[in-house]
Amino acid sequence: MTSSQLPSLFKSTIKSLKLLGRGKVRENYIIDDEKILMVTSDRLSAFDVIMDQPIPGKGRVLSQMSDFWFEKLKDIVPNHLTGIAPETVVAADEVDQVRGRAVVVKRLEPIMVEAVVRGYIIGSGWKDYQATGAICGVTLPPGLKQAEKLAEPIFTPAAKAAMGEHDENISFEDMERRIGTELAATIRDVSIKLYKTAADYAATRGIIIADTKFEFGLDKNGVLHLMDEVLTADSSRFWPADSYQVGISPPSFDKQFVRDYLETITGWNKTAPAPTLPAEVIEKTGAKYREALQALTGETLKD
Repeated sequence: MTSSQLPSLFKSTIKSLKLLGRGKVRENYIIDDEKILMVTSDRLSAFDVIMDQPIPGKGRVLSQMSDFWFEKLKDIVPNHLTGIAPETVVAADEVDQVRGRAVVVKRLEPIMVEAVVRGYIIGSGWKDYQATGAICGVTLPPGLKQAEKLAEPIFTPAAKAAMGEHDENISFEDMERRIGTELAATIRDVSIKLYKTAADYAATRGIIIADTKFEFGLDKNGVLHLMDEVLTADSSRFWPADSYQVGISPPSFDKQFVRDYLETITGWNKTAPAPTLPAEVIEKTGAKYREALQALTGETLKD
């Protein structure tokens, strides 16, 4: 099935629940004091700017992939899933908006630091290394090449920015000041373990996870939970192992296709409003997301 044949949801409009917040890709609705409904739209954000056109089916791919990883990684850290069917918490005429793209999750206090783990040197990390020899204050050996595997994964946190603003890379010491030494260390250690476990599995599927970001929250008892999304093509760089080589930016199963197109647009300064995406870019991006789902999980997009 092509992207154009898939139903699309640019923005959910659930009226039976109160809107808690609208992010770049997701809407959260209040169910009660302990639970929220998280709906993943087909919006795409690149360079922290939301594109004006959806990628049909993208939200369902992200939801299905996150569910796969939450199950696989549940023994490392608790996660936000409740197991409650989203169709049971909305009005009958809203079921189509949530089917396959929404989850009922625990209401947590979000930690306003993104936990980024890098196993390879690429993207903004590569640019930082070229300029300073370090990434987020982590000094790396001289002479590394683009896309080279690091001796050990590194933890490079980022401060979460307001809507439309760019997330800010910060040092681990800055993270400690923001959220406390003990919690920062726990998040770092858990994040690296999650990355290593996922990367080892992905390698058996012929996929390299170059880097990824995790988000965490605390429940009312102060217990750390993995939340939002995990190891999707929105939050990670996935490379096919059979075409990987050091020294170039490898092809990837993510929105890099959109980023590459946007980089060719003369005069756009990576702020809103976003340029219009050609149909071919939308189609190929949707195909990349579905390809990543099947490559990593062995599953096709569920009906």
